[in-house]
Amino acid sequence: MPHTTAHTAATSPLRARDLLHPIVAGLISVIVNYGGTFILVFQAARVAGLDAAHTASWVWSISIGVGVTGLWLSWATRAPIITAWSTPAAAFLVTALATTPYAEAVGAYLVSAAAFVALGLSGYFERVIRLIPPGVASGLLAGILLPFGMRAFGGMAVDPALALLLIVAYVVLKRTAARYAVVGILLLGLAFLLLQQRVDLSGLSLQLAAPVYTAPAWSLNSLLSVALPLFLITLTGQYMPGMLVLRNDGFATSANPIVTVTGLGSLLMAFFGAHAFNLAAITAAIATGPEAHEDPSKRWIAGVAAGLCYILVGVFGVTLAAVFMALPATFITTLAGLALLGTIGGSLAGALADARTREASLITFLVAAANIQLLGIGGAFWGLVIGLLAHAVLHGAIPWRKQATDPVTPIAAALIKKV
Repeated sequence: MPHTTAHTAATSPLRARDLLHPIVAGLISVIVNYGGTFILVFQAARVAGLDAAHTASWVWSISIGVGVTGLWLSWATRAPIITAWSTPAAAFLVTALATTPYAEAVGAYLVSAAAFVALGLSGYFERVIRLIPPGVASGLLAGILLPFGMRAFGGMAVDPALALLLIVAYVVLKRTAARYAVVGILLLGLAFLLLQQRVDLSGLSLQLAAPVYTAPAWSLNSLLSVALPLFLITLTGQYMPGMLVLRNDGFATSANPIVTVTGLGSLLMAFFGAHAFNLAAITAAIATGPEAHEDPSKRWIAGVAAGLCYILVGVFGVTLAAVFMALPATFITTLAGLALLGTIGGSLAGALADARTREASLITFLVAAANIQLLGIGGAFWGLVIGLLAHAVLHGAIPWRKQATDPVTPIAAALIKKV
């Protein structure tokens, strides 16, 4: 991986000028999440036949839950822990809720969340993450992020003026003021859209959301057809790549408290409609790399900023989520892709750095980029499985890394000890 040492707590005092970049990185991760895939939540709610109150409760519960857990974990560990709802799980629910009563779906959410709490407390997930060879991990991350980088430039065929403006501005700012490249294209893009009157805020009226309790129900069918797939999809599609994002940028925070805290949050918020929230993968990469802050020990601010933004959106329910979703798709995809360029480049460099393991890492990268969908499980899982098998065949065995407990901050150590 590009970084081999763990980042520890801040070694220099926090100054006002340290806030801008991580706050913008956190904001961009939130915009990309809501503007990119949140529509799946509304589609699933429509399929389930939910009324406006239950739909707003779903938005409230998942936004508040994601915000509070991400904020707390980032503050406690001094690492940029970006949490998010499970996007592959939301896509799965668009189909599953058509045949599953909503009360039984809530019961399935509870079972899945309880399983994550148990997994986090057991410590097994952290052990699995440590066993993945560095080249395979970097190849997997690069493959997952590659489509986002490609879509940044694919937008020129859909909305050439907007996409070209952002791309040219990014390159120019990288040459003249590299630290402000991502901040600059965010502000420039928003100004361009407002001047073209492509973001209509005239009908915006902030309305407080209210949680609606749903009594859970259970059945064997919902446990097998909703709870089990929900757990597996979230584990392989979110937690595993999410932890590899952190490791790729040198953060050695243990997975145990992350899985436990997000599992507990999901358990509590499931009664109000939240299907699952977890460690983010794609949007996390926006906040964990050098674009968020040149000093890794300051990047935790991005996690706190993202958490506060999620809480703000949750308080106002559907209203603010709708604003982010109203942004043009080209703006979202181009912004995300350009913000991830550094991480994609670093991951590719890490994957191909060791000539001996380069082929297995390249296979991992290509399989993950292909995003194979088999047995209802996404490309991240299959990229990892096939990459590990290739590594074993090419080298006779997978070189499991025997590591001592990763160094963490005193606050994180105390948190880990508790959970």
